[in-house]
Amino acid sequence: MRTYYRLLPLLFTFFLTSVILAQDFDAFQYRTIGPARGGRVTTVTGTALEPGTFYLGASGGGVWKTEDYGTSWFNVSDGFFETPSIGAIEIAENDANIVYVGTGSDGIRSNIIAGKGMYKSIDAGKTWEHIGLENVGQIGAVEIDPTNNNIVWVAAIGNAFKSNPERGIFKTTDGGKTWEKVLFVSDEVGFADLELLPGNSNVVYAAAWKARRTPWTIDSGGENKDGGIYKSVNGGKDWVKLEEGLPKGLIGKIDLAVSPVDSRILYAVIEAPDKDRGLYKSIDQGKSFTHISDNEDLVNRPFYYTNLELDPTNPDIIYSNANPLVKSTDGGKTWKRMSVPHGDNHDIWLNPNNPDLLIQCNDGGANVSHNGGKTWSTQFNQPTAEIYQVAVDEQYPYWVYGAQQDNTTIAIPSKAPSATTTPGTPIMMNVGGCETGPVIPMPGNHYMVYNNCKGRFSVYSKKTGIDREYSIGASNIYGHNPKDLKYRFQRVAPIHVSPFDPEVVYMGSQFLHRTSNGGKNWEIISPDLTANEPDKQVISGNPITRDITGEEYYSTLYSIRESKIAKGTIWTGSNDGVISVTKDGGKTWKNVTPKKLPKGGRVESVEPSQFNPARAYIAVERHLLGDNKPYFYKTDNYGESWELISTDSNGIPSDYFARVLREDPSREGLLYAGTEYGMFVSFDDGKNWKKFQQNLPVVPITDIILFRGDLILSAMGRGFWIIDNITSLEDQNMNSLGDSAALFKPANTIRYDSPRGGDFPDYPSTSVLIDYYLPSDMKSGVQLDILDVQNKVVASIVSDSTQLKSTKEEVEDMGLNMTFVYLDKKLETKKGINRFAWDLRQKGPWDKNKNRRYKGGPMVPPGMYKAKLTVGGATFEQPFEILIDPRLKDDGVTLDNILEQQQLVFKVIDLLSDAKMLQDNLEKKIKELEKSKIGDAKLDHYKTILKQLKNEEGAYPQPMMVGQISYLYYILSGTDKEPGQEEKERYSELLSQFTELKQKAGI
Repeated sequence: MRTYYRLLPLLFTFFLTSVILAQDFDAFQYRTIGPARGGRVTTVTGTALEPGTFYLGASGGGVWKTEDYGTSWFNVSDGFFETPSIGAIEIAENDANIVYVGTGSDGIRSNIIAGKGMYKSIDAGKTWEHIGLENVGQIGAVEIDPTNNNIVWVAAIGNAFKSNPERGIFKTTDGGKTWEKVLFVSDEVGFADLELLPGNSNVVYAAAWKARRTPWTIDSGGENKDGGIYKSVNGGKDWVKLEEGLPKGLIGKIDLAVSPVDSRILYAVIEAPDKDRGLYKSIDQGKSFTHISDNEDLVNRPFYYTNLELDPTNPDIIYSNANPLVKSTDGGKTWKRMSVPHGDNHDIWLNPNNPDLLIQCNDGGANVSHNGGKTWSTQFNQPTAEIYQVAVDEQYPYWVYGAQQDNTTIAIPSKAPSATTTPGTPIMMNVGGCETGPVIPMPGNHYMVYNNCKGRFSVYSKKTGIDREYSIGASNIYGHNPKDLKYRFQRVAPIHVSPFDPEVVYMGSQFLHRTSNGGKNWEIISPDLTANEPDKQVISGNPITRDITGEEYYSTLYSIRESKIAKGTIWTGSNDGVISVTKDGGKTWKNVTPKKLPKGGRVESVEPSQFNPARAYIAVERHLLGDNKPYFYKTDNYGESWELISTDSNGIPSDYFARVLREDPSREGLLYAGTEYGMFVSFDDGKNWKKFQQNLPVVPITDIILFRGDLILSAMGRGFWIIDNITSLEDQNMNSLGDSAALFKPANTIRYDSPRGGDFPDYPSTSVLIDYYLPSDMKSGVQLDILDVQNKVVASIVSDSTQLKSTKEEVEDMGLNMTFVYLDKKLETKKGINRFAWDLRQKGPWDKNKNRRYKGGPMVPPGMYKAKLTVGGATFEQPFEILIDPRLKDDGVTLDNILEQQQLVFKVIDLLSDAKMLQDNLEKKIKELEKSKIGDAKLDHYKTILKQLKNEEGAYPQPMMVGQISYLYYILSGTDKEPGQEEKERYSELLSQFTELKQKAGI
């Protein structure tokens, strides 16, 4: 018996877990709100065969295509690619349908996303096939043999964070079915570029590069034996290293360019020390080189940039992508800066038939020019922003805040912010700080916004547009050896607002700092809360190019959270793997790092539980150290012990490293995890995880917030995404779905007449989201009724036309008392969880067109309602409330005003229905009389009455009675208000006129 009682709860838990893991969450769809502003794009290309067609490859946004010269862009990689990081795109010269893509960008920042091999399309990007090389890491270049589209070359840089043997030059001769590694130097040396000789594709040049990232530095280059330029003249069978005229000492990243019109000419831009850096030129196919220029603009941050391109018609015209974009017209002797929409330049492609038609890319997106770069297409049509974190304010609708890499902080509305918002028009506000963030609106006063900019704290006023800086230490920390700094602030140094006082703000260096007056005064409330290993406090950038931007400041705090239920209990995590907690507001601290957690990882998030003050969750990633395992942990005793909740077998893949972990505020044990490649959910406190990706593109999830029942995400390459109303996940019924249908309680919904239309940003129309579960697929028998507080049916929605016919009442008294029943195919009948968005609309006026009949009525007034689901013979009911728009109070509009308005609106609807029906009857009567040819007197009588009802044909007709009643309906139902006296009197006037006219008609 004892064994039986022990097993029972285990079996019950197993049953619940099995039910949850079997569920399909496709009913919960993400929507994107932007921003529309482009993010970092690392590669671009075009095709001479279709001059208006171009592709861009983003660092975290995947592959996008334009067919109208950059006027609009659409994604072509979603659903096919396992990574959003793109390194190279090539289109076959003789067939624009054939496209090869190498993943993993070559600008190896610390937040670079790993590549996962090669992809191929044979239908111009409509579909893609993965064709191998999944372990080569970052791909620097792809080249297609112009004589044979199945012969493709790949330059593989390798894993950016550890040594790996899958580096080198790879070649396929069968379109990617098989690959051969034709050049290899070592497991630490990869290849950043390769070029085929025009006219003889057996001649190949390749640029070797030794590069590696750690959390504290970037190594770009090495000894001469580890880098340089290689050449093959027999299709990669044999290689020689080119030496004459090239640097003899340290050598780093190299990019190559061969002239299409003079194959003797080969250029190379080379990272090397001092005067050895810059542009080299060969006029004998690489036998010898001449150093042409040591212009620093050519090798500005070479690990991140370094890309050459030649004018396809003139070998003396050279473009160099770095910071800035520079152009030479004399073979590289002199250079002139070009103006582009954004800095940090990565790639350029020029049409071989018209070099003035070109596409260029940078950290702000991709831009097309028709005039050689004098003017450019917009970057505000490609939603590929890299967002570091997410916050929300308390407006209605709430606005979403974050910081965009290499751009500004931003705030954008979660929904159309007003009923007059132009559909499809993105709205964006800069809210101080800079590209790194965080950016957090003050709770209770969204006009004030707390910011960080690369370690500098500021407070922004939305009312004045002024950003007041109150930096801790008041010192510029850029470019320093971190060991010499008083305060080490990471580039994305965390700030956190106390849940108990909106004026108390925490910020992290190696210490935890606190202000209670907007940054005017700061106090240190902790010791050094990092590992602070001296050998990692070094100048970044080895062995050639110094590069210290704050990304590499190690041993700094990276995440801060104060418990919402235990004031003074504060958790911190550092970017070198230390977790600390204080329970007394900073007086005493304890290092509570999990004993089994490998050293040195970045604590991406700390999350105190909102149900148990001793419980907390952490997300730690070590991919910068070459370890891609996800480390999600939980403690129930203030960190005395920890449980790893991301094992090899409980749902999260072993190479989806951890980004963020958040707890649902309404249901204990409901967790959301963001990883490098997407979202996961757990209903049992992390014991098991299920993919929660749905329509979300594969992209790193940088932050998660739950607010007003919504799930809001920021992503490193695709901006912000929202799932509206996840309250059904919080419902315990979610754990007991089985053989019977279920209806989940809808969330209370604010009544807001939102504008309609526009695919992007994806602003939803106001609706009550009603979730229900069906145990099996059903062809019919599903009906949803909405009932008001008096149990009167407001609307009935059915799932098929057969049911509509059987439910529909007979039309009596001109149908004015008919129940509002309509067919909506979005009332799904498939097995599993389904979602229906009810638009709050009541019965509208009668219309001759059956498809419009009774549609488009006014929104129901605020109040209590019930959803009633009928499945077969079973019914299920759940209450919900429609809430008044909170902004109406400021306009002096009350619930009583809305109810009075509704009463008048329905009187007008009845009058309009009567008038439309009379018009229809008169038209039918006139047709009958015209066919029967029975005298003109009766005919003229009806025509005279019809003219008073119906507008004349043609432009700008005078509105007659139906038009006048329709106009009154329009102005009464457009916005919430107290009805005006003129409207009331106009209704009485129209009613009197119609009654008289109807009596005259006598039908």
